[in-house]
Amino acid sequence: MFTNRPAVAAQSQGSSDNFGQTGSQLETWNVLTDVYHIRDRVQRKLLAETDGEVNLTHLPQMRQMIETFFNQVLAEENLLYTRSVRAKMLEWVQSDILGYGPIEPLLNDGSITEVMVNGPKNVFVERNGLIERTNVVFEDNAHLMRIIDRIVSPLGRRVDESSPMVDARLPNGYRVNATIPPLSLEGPLLTIRKFAQTPFTAQDLIANGTLTPNLVTFLKACVEARVNIVISGGTGTGKTTLLNVVSAFIPRRERIITIEDTAELQLKQDHVIRVEYRPPNIEGKGEVTIRRLVVNALRMRPDRIIVGESRSGEALDMLQAMNTGHDGSMTTIHSNGPRDTLRRIETMVLMAGTELTLQAIREQVSSAIDLVVHMQRMRDGTRRVTNVTEVQGMESETIVLQDIFVFEQTGFQNGRVWGKLAATGLRPKFSEKFAVNNIELPIDIFSSEEHVI
Repeated sequence: MFTNRPAVAAQSQGSSDNFGQTGSQLETWNVLTDVYHIRDRVQRKLLAETDGEVNLTHLPQMRQMIETFFNQVLAEENLLYTRSVRAKMLEWVQSDILGYGPIEPLLNDGSITEVMVNGPKNVFVERNGLIERTNVVFEDNAHLMRIIDRIVSPLGRRVDESSPMVDARLPNGYRVNATIPPLSLEGPLLTIRKFAQTPFTAQDLIANGTLTPNLVTFLKACVEARVNIVISGGTGTGKTTLLNVVSAFIPRRERIITIEDTAELQLKQDHVIRVEYRPPNIEGKGEVTIRRLVVNALRMRPDRIIVGESRSGEALDMLQAMNTGHDGSMTTIHSNGPRDTLRRIETMVLMAGTELTLQAIREQVSSAIDLVVHMQRMRDGTRRVTNVTEVQGMESETIVLQDIFVFEQTGFQNGRVWGKLAATGLRPKFSEKFAVNNIELPIDIFSSEEHVI
């Protein structure tokens, strides 16, 4: 089965010393089969020693036991490796038995924002806004399923043929989605979206080009003046990140209720109440929808309501909240632009089963929403605010929109999008809210241009 293997020399040219490229290194060293076999033998020894109970609450002790059994197996199999290879293999085995297996180094890599597993042999990550393929692999579908189960089981969730999809949140806030056969045709699928443990600040978003100083000043004034804001954009454009940054401008004395499908917001004010959607149990009972949470929040004396993402009938309740004294509320919506945002809200309100006419819905939308902040992910992977648009009201049967700031791309050089966020020269109609709240803005804020690189 195994022969004496001489100590393996340094890595071949082009291989990375980053253990995040686990699969690549093991394949380069021609020990991938070895490490699977070693893991299996170590696991059997560990289970025998612990009477079949691997206690994850005593990780240091478990890791030490695995190292002992690892060394025993290498001695028994007479397998020889360099010190660095041996250390990498031990770390791989420990991660596979106790942690998240081959993808654990990817989750620990601060430069990676999303991990996408498309079956056992295709693992992708998003880094700096761009998707790239890794050389990380799982042994087979069963190996990947074990890791998925290890992720979701502690969360009180399960994924099997009777419940082949699961959406959950890890204790560290990462969002997890798993989909397995028969729904997925290429084997089990796993997507993990990471969120910074330390929330981004407005200065961080200025530094990476998402915002400009003038736009931060304007948005801060809008929040303080209790302007109702919708942040829109496609998947992965940074809507939740921007919502978290903008929410930080809410005065500390206010009572804020956040409602989310999967808790991601990290507000730092003193009086924040966080509630989260509850999915149905395995019998299909016990679901608590976002809409029910919004309705319940209205009974909790909120100063502001923040809905992490409006997707369905809760949009109607959100509009009613904005129209009935809860000014300064916020939400995010998936859409392709400011106008499309309002069309999507109309559709969501209809999904609530209301008997309102389309004209009545549009009147509700135009009176409730003051500002749409639209985001895009550019071709270089950067996220930009591309439109800041006021909802001015109704004209006949049409909602009137007016851009306040617009991003204009001026070039694409060295793999980077160049452009400027230009004010249109028009003051929003809700500027009176600034005056009422004694908020002063720079005179030139609605006529300036700020270059973004």
